[in-house]
Amino acid sequence: MSFKIVTDTSSNIPKSILDPEDIPQVPFTFYPKDNESDQRHCDDIENFDGAKYYTEIREGHLYNTSQVSPQAYYDCMSKFAQDGYDVLYVGMSSGISGAYNSSLIAKKMLEEDFPDRKFMMLDTKAASLGEGIVVFKAIELRKQGLSIEECYEELTKWSKCVYQVFTVDSLRHLQRTGRLSNAAMIIGTVLNLKPILRGNEHGQIINIDKVRGNKKAIKAMADIYNRIVKNPQEQIVGIASAHNDEDTKYLIDLLNEQNPPKEILSVCYEPVTGSHVGPGAVALFFFGDEDCRFHE
Repeated sequence: MSFKIVTDTSSNIPKSILDPEDIPQVPFTFYPKDNESDQRHCDDIENFDGAKYYTEIREGHLYNTSQVSPQAYYDCMSKFAQDGYDVLYVGMSSGISGAYNSSLIAKKMLEEDFPDRKFMMLDTKAASLGEGIVVFKAIELRKQGLSIEECYEELTKWSKCVYQVFTVDSLRHLQRTGRLSNAAMIIGTVLNLKPILRGNEHGQIINIDKVRGNKKAIKAMADIYNRIVKNPQEQIVGIASAHNDEDTKYLIDLLNEQNPPKEILSVCYEPVTGSHVGPGAVALFFFGDEDCRFHE
């Protein structure tokens, strides 16, 4: 193994996939809104009780998230540098989190302490399995024998091709945590519409449409997929949902009707990102062309 790949828990990849590839995760933390001292993290989405967590949020028990410290990155990566490895970090979008900036601070610390090692930090401009499918590309490229520099260059290109589209039951969670404007929240609430949101070229969340009803929202997401997806037969397409099995199944059926991908990985939203999108959210992640983030 020529270098280590590191990601974070935002990538939403099950440990059963990461562990055989020896890919550690920098832990992102969350805590009950009224008890900041009760810091928690989830590094094993397969054993996370999403039903319980999202039911609590529906009942008004909200959660906040903590900024990831540079020290968390340093602690994770320094042990690999001590063992003689270079490190490639595939991380969450800088457009919605300060985590990537913390990784850059850690990079300077690491380079000072390990001047013979390379530390490359990739901003995927994505979250959840949008980030996760880039991690899958990193695994593939490393197996092909690419150097860390070559892998970073290729992944930078692939990150531009990630399309992220999702819908939520309520915009109030995105508004409460500063991920969407007050105006967008008010419009969605007053008209009782389901928003269609996506990640833009900066990895920020923008509202691109509104439709009435869950089924229409899921159908709109599938229509976008059919317009934008490239070579689906070669892709692992990701779906993340916040305790919404019914709409997830409907989305999977729609994807398989017209442009079935090689594989669909469906997971529960990990709790940190899930606290922002809220219960009922359903998100779809796939690769389009390098301009796909400008498409709606």
